Amino acid sequence: MWKYIMVLFLIVGCSAVSAEIPAKSDKLIINLESFQKESWSEKELENVKLITDFVQNLMNNHNFEYVLAKYNEDSYIQHNRNLPDGIDGLVGFLQEFVQDYPDYTYEVKHIYADVDYVIFHSHATLKEKDRGNDRKGMNIIDTWRIEDGKIVEHWDSIQALDTFLRFNYWMNGGKVRNKNGVF
Repeated sequence: MWKYIMVLFLIVGCSAVSAEIPAKSDKLIINLESFQKESWSEKELENVKLITDFVQNLMNNHNFEYVLAKYNEDSYIQHNRNLPDGIDGLVGFLQEFVQDYPDYTYEVKHIYADVDYVIFHSHATLKEKDRGNDRKGMNIIDTWRIEDGKIVEHWDSIQALDTFLRFNYWMNGGKVRNKNGVF
């Protein structure tokens, strides 16, 4: 009971604070050209293009049918202990997540490539009005491993930026959904 009362209190409190931030109406598009490095090899560029397409359709477009059709055959080991292995497990989680947070977006801030590894440093927000506000949402570092043109492994590190998300993570604990280590 206390859990629900505290969550309601935090939602109302955080909503009042975040109402000062102006809304942005643009759909987030990952502009690969603005992140591209001259030092990337041809293979690194191809890997970055692969991940950019995957992330754009999964996290910003919420085009889950496309992601399943194009990437579901990939053997995908998930190191986020709250998510099941496989692209279908990730898509299933995000389908439910965007029902609650339809404005969820993933704004890429930096892209790094190291042969078979691609790293995105991003700012994810749950509400459109919070885009660009570094006091709201989540600071996320995602790392993918690519093998033979397929996404085969994923790690992430997520930092909640606002009080509501920090409290929500603490209250919900997190269910371990796979046996893979975080490293």
